Amino acid sequence: MLCNNSGLYKLAYSILDMKKNTKLKWLLQSAGGLILTGAGLSLAIDAGISKMQGGEWFWYGTGALVVFQAGLCCVIDSVRFKN
Repeated sequence: MLCNNSGLYKLAYSILDMKKNTKLKWLLQSAGGLILTGAGLSLAIDAGISKMQGGEWFWYGTGALVVFQAGLCCVIDSVRFKN
């Protein structure tokens, strides 16, 4: 029932058909990258606070930097889909 020609199916198909819809891909990738960048920065600050309080921070901070860098990469890479 979900795979008929309803609006949801057409929306899912248009999202998956990224060759034609570069503006949507740009929007999704840049917004996702900004969310990852903000989340990574928040996690890194939290790891720094944990370090100052004497708690476990190394792997938490490393994961935070990975999330932050992934967000930056997504934002920078999304520029190629803008036109």
